[in-house]
Amino acid sequence: MVLAASPPARLRLLPLGGLGEVGMNCMAVEQRGDVLLVDCGVTFDDRGLGVDVVHPDFRALETFGERIAGVVVTHGHEDHIGALPYLLKRYDVPVWAPPYALGLIRERLGEHEVLAHARLFETRPRTPFHVGSFRVEPIRVTHSIADATALAITTDVGMFVHSGDFKIDDAPPDGEHFDTERLSELGDAGVTLLMSDSTNIDAEGPTGNEIDVGAVLETLVEGATGAVIVAMFASNIHRLRLLGDIARRTGRKIVLLGRGVGTHARVARGTGYLPWPDELVWPDSKARELPRSKILGIATGSQGEANAALAKLARGEHPALDIGPGDRIVLSARTIPGNEPGVHALLGQLLRRGCEVRTPRTDRGVHVSGHAHRPEQRRMIDLVRPKCFIPVHGTIHHLTRHAALAREAGVEQISVIENGRIAEISNGELDVGATMHSGRVHVWAGRDIPPAVLRDRQVLAEEGFASCAVVVDGIGTVLDVSLVTRGVVDELEHEDEMVTAREAVKVAVREAGASADDARISEHVRLAVRRTFFKSRGKKPMTVVHVRRSA
Repeated sequence: MVLAASPPARLRLLPLGGLGEVGMNCMAVEQRGDVLLVDCGVTFDDRGLGVDVVHPDFRALETFGERIAGVVVTHGHEDHIGALPYLLKRYDVPVWAPPYALGLIRERLGEHEVLAHARLFETRPRTPFHVGSFRVEPIRVTHSIADATALAITTDVGMFVHSGDFKIDDAPPDGEHFDTERLSELGDAGVTLLMSDSTNIDAEGPTGNEIDVGAVLETLVEGATGAVIVAMFASNIHRLRLLGDIARRTGRKIVLLGRGVGTHARVARGTGYLPWPDELVWPDSKARELPRSKILGIATGSQGEANAALAKLARGEHPALDIGPGDRIVLSARTIPGNEPGVHALLGQLLRRGCEVRTPRTDRGVHVSGHAHRPEQRRMIDLVRPKCFIPVHGTIHHLTRHAALAREAGVEQISVIENGRIAEISNGELDVGATMHSGRVHVWAGRDIPPAVLRDRQVLAEEGFASCAVVVDGIGTVLDVSLVTRGVVDELEHEDEMVTAREAVKVAVREAGASADDARISEHVRLAVRRTFFKSRGKKPMTVVHVRRSA
């Protein structure tokens, strides 16, 4: 009797987000039909099209159905957890996450009314657990948020290490050190695949330690005579912790300004990551009762967001506090590429109010990144010593440069893939396979925005809108033309263009022919209006035509 050979072990990697872009991180890992998701994040749309948030399109998971074993979260940033409510509305799967991330996840799921049925499990470093056919071990890493982990995932093809977001901070404020020992042990035992954070691949030199930022911030607070407002990413609990220590030493009270920083502080205090005594935090509603020299405000809005606390302070619209001469504003954050115009405008508003403004450009040590620079990315590769390498978390530029770094480090099998491109490991070989459906789902007020609606909004924003009503008689003669535009031309100042457009409409109706039906007339008129304004303005407005027949 000849036994049939069993099929070779195979691991497939299905990127739903975070590869070829920054943010919206979500990686599906599949073996034996079981699927494990690593992170499930969102990104944001900055085109001004009325979009609250963008999450991965999960349709590629439909073929797996109940074989989706669960989601394992590396840490609590929105680009890693923000899409969980949308996933859990579609798939009832368990979620594993570190304690601090789990606190934030509960907040998000509660807002979306899916917390009641969610199955949430806490993870701890070096404590393995099983998700379907996968064995997962979290490993402590340092990052710009508390409780960040890498993942060591035991699979049919060997050990797979996912770095999550990381840097190597030798003196983390919370004492939770980067676990180089465990990563090195995994490297000694043999790692088949490493997927590693590419965000800061262009940055040379050391990343810098968070504790050093604390020293710079303390100097700035000590030297201020008025209120000090520190604008930062609300999720950086390490920095919040340092600011609490600074407030105590300088005799100031912490005033939280903005929903995001309030949420993170509440969750961090509740989970034990932010040991602030109650008397240290002063209610923002009573901030005006404090002497200016006693205020250490922590504000959202470091990226110039119009509705965030810092922008409201700059406009004089914040209900809790007025700022002006004698007050010091500290921008303790990197400006994300693309946000520079909004940030510069915000800084201008603050300066016009008479505030002193300090930024990473004026005080270099006021911020350090949470993502590893090239030397630390190389160190991660050297610790793990993988047979195969796939860079993650970045644009194609970041991924390609990180792949080159891995090649320099001696890794032989390297693939650069983007969202929707499947990578596969089988028989010790890494191959790039077929493509799958991937994409983005845009959400406003909790509802999906269809792609056609977004395209219309884009056209309206870029080209403007025209409405044309045409009255014709029974033989197709034009009796009246009413044309109104929005976002195309100032109709009062440029009546000549409106006259030209109305004449073009009359010609278009004649060209349609006396026997033309309403649909044919409408199309001729639509094209005529668009052609006319394209000649005069270089714009082809979205045009709606109404044809009415006279009695």
